Amino acid sequence: MLKKYRINDGKILQSDGAVDEIMVYVNPTDDEKKILIADYLLDEHTMNSVLDPDELSRLEFEPAHVALIFKKPKNYSTEDEFIFKVNSMGMFLFKNKLIIILPDDIFLFSGKMFNTVTSMRDIFLKLLYRTIYHYLDHLKVMNMISDSLEQKINSSLENKYLLNLFSLEKSLVYYLNAINANSIVIEKLKNNADKIGFNSENRELLDDILIENTQCYRQAEIYSNILASMMDARVSIVSNNLNVLMKTLNIITIAIMVPTFVVSAFSMNVRIPLATYHFAFWVVMGLALLSVAGFFFFWKSKKW
Repeated sequence: MLKKYRINDGKILQSDGAVDEIMVYVNPTDDEKKILIADYLLDEHTMNSVLDPDELSRLEFEPAHVALIFKKPKNYSTEDEFIFKVNSMGMFLFKNKLIIILPDDIFLFSGKMFNTVTSMRDIFLKLLYRTIYHYLDHLKVMNMISDSLEQKINSSLENKYLLNLFSLEKSLVYYLNAINANSIVIEKLKNNADKIGFNSENRELLDDILIENTQCYRQAEIYSNILASMMDARVSIVSNNLNVLMKTLNIITIAIMVPTFVVSAFSMNVRIPLATYHFAFWVVMGLALLSVAGFFFFWKSKKW
């Protein structure tokens, strides 16, 4: 699917098709790929790499354009079951044109940073900046989910919440790898700023992007270390909850067995004391209640 945009008075507007300054291909078809290869001389391997979620970030220089593969967070859905995944975004920067290839449909030009744009290179860098903020937003959500799961683990005996935490920890590993790969590409962009044609404002924005990406990586690393270091403690909490439950069940079982023994002793088919006594039933019930009271008094005194 192809969407076309243009710059008008510093804003990005969807084009009617006549102007194609910015071309966004969402999961392009085979016919669209052939057009990109034939008309815009995109490298077929690089173009297919954009659609591979396991592809690493990289920057390549072609005769007529700059090709960038950048890792971005995948939009989360409930079907992912606490797995936050990453996929790739491809940007092909020409002198007066920008081609973007995405594996799934998202609205790219949202946020106040796109209220004023001046050139293709400005949009190119701001898309990188927006991707970093997307990571930060997901990290905040992960932290909130982790806190919620911790509270449930404290009172639960199920492994479900622990498995959810394992999924979060796995997601953070994916994010760390992706953010680290992006940082290498950003450094390469900075080192080749003259070759790409970045002006002074672009260079300042690129410095901000590098700083934000470094902070994003450190934040993801902190969350990952906290989850990993506390995982053993959370497993111990679940195990301790199970032990407490078994202890409670044992106490209840013993409490039931003591009066049962008293009643059973007076129910034998042999001659027993009080057999002819008129209030024998109530005496037996009283002894059963006394045995229960004695057991709980003993239990309390031992502080079990």
